[in-house]
Amino acid sequence: MHEPFHRTHEEMLPERPAPLASVGLVGWLRASLFSSLSNTILTLVALYILWLAVPTFLDWAFFSGQLAGEDRFSCGNHGACWAWIDQRIGQFLYGFYPSDETWRINIAFLLLFPALAPWLMDNVPGKAHLRWFSVIYPFIAVYLLVGGFGLEEVTTDKLGGFSLNLVVGLAGIVLSLPIGILLALGRQSRLPLIRWFSIIFIEVVRGVPLITLLFVSNIILPIFLPADVALDSVIRVIVMVTAFASAYMAEVIRGGLQAIPNGQYEAAQAMGLNYWKSMRLIILPQALKISIPGIVNTFIGLFKDTTLVIVIGLFDILGIANAMVSNADWLGLSSETYVFVSFFFFVVCFAMSRYSMRLESKLDTDKR
Repeated sequence: MHEPFHRTHEEMLPERPAPLASVGLVGWLRASLFSSLSNTILTLVALYILWLAVPTFLDWAFFSGQLAGEDRFSCGNHGACWAWIDQRIGQFLYGFYPSDETWRINIAFLLLFPALAPWLMDNVPGKAHLRWFSVIYPFIAVYLLVGGFGLEEVTTDKLGGFSLNLVVGLAGIVLSLPIGILLALGRQSRLPLIRWFSIIFIEVVRGVPLITLLFVSNIILPIFLPADVALDSVIRVIVMVTAFASAYMAEVIRGGLQAIPNGQYEAAQAMGLNYWKSMRLIILPQALKISIPGIVNTFIGLFKDTTLVIVIGLFDILGIANAMVSNADWLGLSSETYVFVSFFFFVVCFAMSRYSMRLESKLDTDKR
């Protein structure tokens, strides 16, 4: 008789590939789109809507669209009329900035990337030197945009279009984060004066619409200033947008601080760290990591809110669009114009969203 076949505990089964239905594209489709009956129905409905809408949009925007023409009447009646882009793209990007000086805006925009690189990317060559460049970049940008000392002076009311949205949005984003951190810490301070100042500032600013703050900066604030003092309109907008975003940022960061276990604070004290060192080295890095989604959401909302400058007479990209569709030569092109404007905002906001997801994945210690 043969001895029964058996495996000893020392023998290992060979590795086998994961089932095809749980990995790769098929696995993602099953987990994300067809994981249940309700998800399957919603996926099929969404695919049907896309099947109806996407071909129609592509035909209108590209296949039947027209790129050449002197005015609206040069275009056909079936597709989109993009003829205005060739003639008005300068206004959409630069507003009323002198056409022979727009190179200054282009250089300021290009220099923005090396200024942000050491803070947003790892393994950047010359990172220490680039951080010093980041510190002086705001002064370089102001010099390029406004002029003086050898450059022709350009008043900020000439700045408009998408460049105005970038200037106001980036200034608000860069300034609101550190101010929001200080307000969040101030709200938790044991010093009554600092705590109540932070609470009053946050609650008052969050309780007022941004459009109201812009009206205050443009109409009411100059009344209380001395007659010989005049604040630039763009500077006033940046101040109000920064204050508004800082109040919301403070609450986002305060939520991150409250999520930190008390043991982290006690560990910092046990190591002999003072308040500021414990915040800088232990507490704030964890709180900011927790708060990344809320922080980026505030940034995206702030950037989209820059279109509100139109109510105080500044012409951002949306203001230029409204002015163009009112022109007799381009009447009836509101769909094309607002699709064009939406594209610019989508690119910037989507880029911020993707970067935040990448940063969350990189800092996610649970995957390690």
